Amino acid sequence: MGSIYECERKRTMKKTVTFGEIMLRLATPGFQRFVQADSFEATYGGGEANVAVSLANYGYDSHFVTRLPGHEIGQSAVNSLRRFGVKTDYIVRGGDRVGIYYLETGASQRASKVIYDRADSAVTQMTPDMVDWAKVFEHADWFHWTGITPALGENATQCLIEACKEAKKAGATVSCDLNFRKKLWTEKKAQSVMNPLMEYVDVCIANEEDVQKSLGFDAGKTNVESAELDEEGYKRLAEAIRKEYSFSTVAITLRESYSASRNGWSAMLHDEGDCSEPVRSDRYDISIVDRVGGGDSFASGLICGLMSYENSKDALAFAVAASCLKHTIHGDFNLVSREEVEKLMAGGGSGRVER
Repeated sequence: MGSIYECERKRTMKKTVTFGEIMLRLATPGFQRFVQADSFEATYGGGEANVAVSLANYGYDSHFVTRLPGHEIGQSAVNSLRRFGVKTDYIVRGGDRVGIYYLETGASQRASKVIYDRADSAVTQMTPDMVDWAKVFEHADWFHWTGITPALGENATQCLIEACKEAKKAGATVSCDLNFRKKLWTEKKAQSVMNPLMEYVDVCIANEEDVQKSLGFDAGKTNVESAELDEEGYKRLAEAIRKEYSFSTVAITLRESYSASRNGWSAMLHDEGDCSEPVRSDRYDISIVDRVGGGDSFASGLICGLMSYENSKDALAFAVAASCLKHTIHGDFNLVSREEVEKLMAGGGSGRVER
């Protein structure tokens, strides 16, 4: 494809690594409520796994690290990753449980709901010595993790620390999506664990709630539920956390939630390169098919963008466009190609049938 961005691309096969939990997703059909459903649609997903799938779709040598049981459900989770080209060589087999989450998809003014059933899953019992982390990060260019992983407990946290150390030794860029989950831990616990982990992070990805609850920074006058955005407040926030933690790049997603079915979607980026001042992306008005995985699709889009374009403004544009498309796809995974994202970046968002 002769994209207007083609000349800025660095087309080398780069190795990416993500570490976290992949879960069995059991979703009610359509927009049914839990109490209505007589069956559930079974797929797989989870923060870092979602990123791994996107990066494989974008053409990277994408590796995912986790621990899964040796039984058939664990194998099904592995197969769901292999189907889309993710490398699973470093997945540890063992334990008894695959984590589960139940999803009720909302509509209009009724919000979506998630119920977790992931206590004592295989990855929560994983210890650092189960993985040869030096081998995992051999020739690695990028490592991505989210705040969901250390929220799973001490074992997962210790594994993550070892992964971060080896990633830095290997010279890989480390990105973190803060991803605060109140159903997994408290703000106090999150801040006590996440703040020390920031020393390993080069690229920080978040929304205003994540920054406030995971790191303890005030987001200023923002109210996502009333679709109000304080532009200057977000700029100050990006500048403040970049300075505090010496991040090379900070990206903050901006969601205007009009309803469960319609959101405004954009982002802001502050880095040490051409964006000496925080910059804002274009804004998309999205009619939502499936919101789950939207943040992960932004993270993977940003990783791809930062490794592919000389201009970080274009990297941000790629991330926002990728995530916009994810909101139209059922399931956790963002099943779009690099070319489809670039087409939207270039203004091809009419939705007309392609013949």
